[in-house]
Amino acid sequence: MHALRYRIEGRVQGVGFRYHTCIRAQALGLTGWVRNRRDGSVEVHAEGTEYQLAQLTGWLQHGEPPARVRSVRVCEALYEGMQDFSERPTA
Repeated sequence: MHALRYRIEGRVQGVGFRYHTCIRAQALGLTGWVRNRRDGSVEVHAEGTEYQLAQLTGWLQHGEPPARVRSVRVCEALYEGMQDFSERPTA
């Protein structure tokens, strides 16, 4: 199992981006979390197989309308063995 951390910038707050990210991650069988950042970006921590993470990475590039993703930064993260995928409070 692998873990990735994402920082998504653009029009991603106030448009249901976290909700749709949870739905997509759960459908892919991923565990982890998503939260808004005070700087207007969204942060995601996802754990799963390389294939599952690649599918999420592709989806995060655009999200669901009316989101407008400008950039997605990805870095490896420490695998924590999370049990579900959920929304977290703003950081």
